[in-house]
Amino acid sequence: MKRTMIHSLPQEVGKTVTISGWVHRVRKLKAVVFVILRDRTGLVQLALSPSLFESLNLRLETVISAQGLVVESPNKLGPIEVQVTSLQVLNQVAEDLPLQVNGSHIKASLDTLLNHRVLALRHERQMAIFKVQSALSQAFSSFLQGQGFLEIRTPKLVKEGAEGGANVFSLDYFGQRAYLAQSPQFYKQMMVASGAERVFEIAPVFRAEAHSTSRHLNEYISMDMEMGFIESEEELMELETNLLAHMIKHLNETCTKELACLEVTLPKVPEAIPTLKLQEAIDILKTQYGKRELEGDLDPEGEKLISEHVRKETGSDFLFLTHYPQTKRPMYTLPCGETESHSFDLLFRGLEITTGGLRIHQAALLEESMVKKGLNPEEYSTYVDTFRYGAPPHGGLAIGLERLTAQLLGHPMSDRPPCSQGTATD
Repeated sequence: MKRTMIHSLPQEVGKTVTISGWVHRVRKLKAVVFVILRDRTGLVQLALSPSLFESLNLRLETVISAQGLVVESPNKLGPIEVQVTSLQVLNQVAEDLPLQVNGSHIKASLDTLLNHRVLALRHERQMAIFKVQSALSQAFSSFLQGQGFLEIRTPKLVKEGAEGGANVFSLDYFGQRAYLAQSPQFYKQMMVASGAERVFEIAPVFRAEAHSTSRHLNEYISMDMEMGFIESEEELMELETNLLAHMIKHLNETCTKELACLEVTLPKVPEAIPTLKLQEAIDILKTQYGKRELEGDLDPEGEKLISEHVRKETGSDFLFLTHYPQTKRPMYTLPCGETESHSFDLLFRGLEITTGGLRIHQAALLEESMVKKGLNPEEYSTYVDTFRYGAPPHGGLAIGLERLTAQLLGHPMSDRPPCSQGTATD
């Protein structure tokens, strides 16, 4: 008999079905044993005889397949239950569980959680985070495709780092030195110049830097886009504003259960996100918050303070900071005047989640910028040559998927009350 998913059972009242999943909880009474079964769509109560239960020695998290009649029987999980007629153990749990995944909390050290990550992810709250993250990437993709963007796949083994500097992982590539890609930046620009004009990618990037803080990961998922024939970074900022509004709308429509479990109310993206030049933000921090050590960039405390300042002034959780110094931006960033650049960051709730801006699209200027950064243009010849054959003005941005997810969910690893239906939180 074809398997029926738990969320479909209310439409199967009066029918015999086959359902499969994990034993989530057991409650024994004198005349009946109630087994709560879990699959990827939810929970359901099974009713079976004590003799059948004892013969199978069902333990928590045992994988089973059951046949039974769907009947109306209101309980804490919903309006129906399944009266089991036969049950098969697909995989018995061999030993005591190192984690409790059906309670209101997971009480374990970080090492235990990571060492038993697959088991921990069975917790409803833990899995909800990944479902939200998946929905975010889906919405990013669907919005850009609707705007005429082409999805691309770029190499992750590269000859040179896109950002310059030393934070690259090196490896032997058949006797030659290669690197794990820091960014798809070069390939995005080359695809714009190829005539695709608008491209995006959702893929891992790698940074060889210490990850002992919440701001650093050695490997993360970057949601990148690049578009040609634009005149200013404001066009990119307007596109990202609409993109984020679409992504949050998509979450509200498709992740109702997960957001309720995580007790999250998503922010509203304003029609026009507040914008400050970086130097204006630094001046505010100096005069109103006494931060006088900032020069050309913000530290983590500065990002939080200026974000809170703008939130109090405008009600917005989002803030664009623009015109970063050329010295703080990669060699491909388009200069603005003598010292600034056509670039921006997007702060969300006190943390930078996006970096973007216009790019240099003329080979001579790009080579000049490389030299200023201490790079040898000859080592980037394939990239530089792209701009000798008619590359349009262009720009782009990148959003860190993990950062955006964490900020939207508001510290998802924090201690919170139990989720609905008596299931577990983290």
